[in-house]
Amino acid sequence: MDPRTLLKGLHPLEIKVLLSFKPGDSLDSSRLQSQLGYVEGQANQAQAWLSAKGLAAETGRVSSAVYELTPLGRTWLESGTPEQRMVAYLAKGPAAMPDICKALGMEQKDAGSAYGRLAREGVLSMGQDKLVALADAGKDRRSAAVNALLAKADAAGGTLEDGMLSDGERALMGELAKKRGSGDAAFRAADRETVTWSLLDPAAELAELLRTEGVSGDEAGALTQAMLESGAWKTLSFRSYNIRSRPARLIPGRRNPYMQFLESVKDKLVSLGFEEFDGSMVETEFWNGDALFMPQFHSARDIHDVYYLAEPTKAKSIEEPFLSRVASAHENGGTTGSRGWGYGFDRDFTRRLVLRSQGTVLSARKLPTASVPGKYFGMARCFRYDKVDATHLSDFYQTEGIVLGEDVNLRTLLGFLEMFAVEVAGAKEVKYVPGYFPFTEPSIEVHIKHPVLGWFEMGGAGIFRPEVTEPLGVSVPVLAWGLGIDRIALMALGLNDIRELFSADIESVRLRRAQLA
Repeated sequence: MDPRTLLKGLHPLEIKVLLSFKPGDSLDSSRLQSQLGYVEGQANQAQAWLSAKGLAAETGRVSSAVYELTPLGRTWLESGTPEQRMVAYLAKGPAAMPDICKALGMEQKDAGSAYGRLAREGVLSMGQDKLVALADAGKDRRSAAVNALLAKADAAGGTLEDGMLSDGERALMGELAKKRGSGDAAFRAADRETVTWSLLDPAAELAELLRTEGVSGDEAGALTQAMLESGAWKTLSFRSYNIRSRPARLIPGRRNPYMQFLESVKDKLVSLGFEEFDGSMVETEFWNGDALFMPQFHSARDIHDVYYLAEPTKAKSIEEPFLSRVASAHENGGTTGSRGWGYGFDRDFTRRLVLRSQGTVLSARKLPTASVPGKYFGMARCFRYDKVDATHLSDFYQTEGIVLGEDVNLRTLLGFLEMFAVEVAGAKEVKYVPGYFPFTEPSIEVHIKHPVLGWFEMGGAGIFRPEVTEPLGVSVPVLAWGLGIDRIALMALGLNDIRELFSADIESVRLRRAQLA
């Protein structure tokens, strides 16, 4: 390539190397850092660029071990090693191992390891009473060596090269350093590769051309406001612009498209006069199922459908008078006019804690305080054991809604469901299928047609049964729906797999966001 053409594509990092060194000089990262003031990344970049242009070539490559001081190592440097702290504590008198751990804030395994090393050296001993005692503090020579090695690393900027260690220090470092999982080690071991290289003969001709043209590598790369204000631009030399260079990729910050979709759904519902409600993701069996007239022997209560809490397992109590009213509705119908389910309501089972498995629990919680007439909705994160595929997740969102009023009916409900299917999901084809839910009568399922996945259920809806509303203090009709907002988003965002909503692939998320913009 013509030297003058090559000259236009040189970066200041390359120019300074060409002007400072000649072909045959042995170069490496450390030399460029010390003589040109480069940081390691700049030195490596200059070498890579010059090599790509045929102006430099690698002459050697040497691997060596280095040891970096970890946060744990710095803690030892400041507060002492576990062995030192244990010896200092036992200078006051013998103590049991659990007391030592508690006093020094050590984990059992760390204290056990420290005791083992000190016991082998004869520094500590343990009697028949299981008390650890100080035998001979003078035999603790290892701690002093560890301290010296930590201090040496700190003085060297936190990193020691293998060549900086004596044979004794190298052996000790073998005990203190780990390559992986170094969180519980004083040093992290790593392999460092040192690359040596030199300029080639064409670099000399190019360097002479740089001097002839008066190029130093210190030319300004951009005209700034400060230069204009001070007038410094008048005396500065500027690098020539390469209009063929690809511009930097600009990635502006944007909201996640799925979260933006959820907010848009909320805005539509609020504009229609709905009020938003919310609740805890941890619920009792009472509100998650019993208050919804779901019998305690229902298959959905099986452990394969609901996630139980391991600790605590149960709530302390259930609110009255709702517990007694709901229990009566299950057993004999109570005052609802129903015969109930005809079984003995388990008041201990109802306190069991679960992860919310359906958004309808929010409606049950809201009914005792709801206004009549009234319209309410919520976005509920739900958890239910399920096989994950293109339309199912075990951790999903539902949009839950209720409408209370003397005059609301099934026609009103179908209108709301059509609004969701057409205006929110963007579906072209919608159909209603008779369904069954323990808490609504009549019950319907809403299905929409995806252009790729075909028909799938958008959610369920219905009119709450009196066995649900009466025990919670409501005597008017209540329309209720629980829709899979994830599935609605699948349609609205033009996706073919529900898992894409929660993708960790940032490029995929950016592409979706760009399509929405």
